[in-house]
Amino acid sequence: MRDLLERHRERTAKVDWAYHEFLPLKELRANPDFLPKLSPTVYLAVETALFTEVNLPWFTSGLTQIFKGSLAPMQEFIHDWTSEEDQHGLLLETYLLLGDNGDHRERSRLRKQIVRVGWEPHIEDHFQAIAYTAMQELATQVFYLRVAHFCQEEDPLLARALRRLARDEVLHMAFYRDAVKAHLEVEPDYVEPLVKIMLEFAMPGAGMKDYATRSAILARQGVYGPDHYFNLVVDKLWKEWDVPALMPKAETARAAQRKIIAQHEKLGRIAARYAVRAAPGTREKDAARIALQQQEDMLSVAED
Repeated sequence: MRDLLERHRERTAKVDWAYHEFLPLKELRANPDFLPKLSPTVYLAVETALFTEVNLPWFTSGLTQIFKGSLAPMQEFIHDWTSEEDQHGLLLETYLLLGDNGDHRERSRLRKQIVRVGWEPHIEDHFQAIAYTAMQELATQVFYLRVAHFCQEEDPLLARALRRLARDEVLHMAFYRDAVKAHLEVEPDYVEPLVKIMLEFAMPGAGMKDYATRSAILARQGVYGPDHYFNLVVDKLWKEWDVPALMPKAETARAAQRKIIAQHEKLGRIAARYAVRAAPGTREKDAARIALQQQEDMLSVAED
C-alpha cells in the first residue's frame, strides 16, 4: 500500500494544476460575454456533477471514520485525495458563475440542501470502502468524459476543463483499483464483500431528491446511461480484477462469485439492448471512443 501511495504522489506531482488555469479570465476581462450560454442538457450535467462534488466534506469525514485503524497509507491517501478533489467543485461552480449560467440563487439553495442532508456511506469495512470508491471514481471519470464529448462544439473550454477533472479521477481510481487487486491477490475471499459493493453500487449524488429524474434525462439525451455505466465502469473493473478467475476458499465467497458472474452476464445483455434502443449504431461508437480515451489517459499516467 505504501508503494501505491508513493506512486500516486509521484504522478500527481507531475500533473499538478490549479483551477484558475481552466477559467478564461483574460478573455472575460476583454469581453464579459465571452462564455456561451449552456444548453439545458449540458447545464444539467454540469450542475449534477457539481452537486456531487460539494459533498466532499461528508465524503472525507465518512472515509476517515471507515479507515480509522487501517493501514497508514490508506489514511494518508484520504488527505491527499481530499486536497486534490477540492478543486473540482470550485472549478465547476466558478465556471457556471462566470458564464452566468443557470439560476444562481436556486443552485445555491439546492447546494445547501444537499450539503445539509450529507452522505451516508452504508459501507461495512475498509475493503468495501476501497472497492466502492474505485467504482465511484471510474464512474465520475467516465461521466466527465461523456459530458466533455457532448459539449465539445458548444463550449470547447468547458470540455477542456472537464477532461482535466477526468484526469484527476484516473489517478484516484488507479490507486483504489490497484488496492482492491492487491487485497484479492492476498485473499480471494474478499470477492464476497466486493460482490456486495458491485451489486448495490449507487453514486454519492443519488441522495439528491431529483437524482433519478436527472439521470433519466441525461441517459435519454445520450450523455450517460446504463450502457455507458456497464461497458465503461462495471465491465472495465470486472476485467481488471478478473473476478471469474478468482479462487475463493470459503463457500459463501464462492456462492457470491457465482452470483456476480450470473448478474454480470444479465447486466451486459440489458446494457446492449439499451444501447441499441437509445440510438442504433451511435452509442456503441461513443462507448468505443470513450474507452479509447480511458486507455490513453491510463497510458499517460503509467508513463508519468
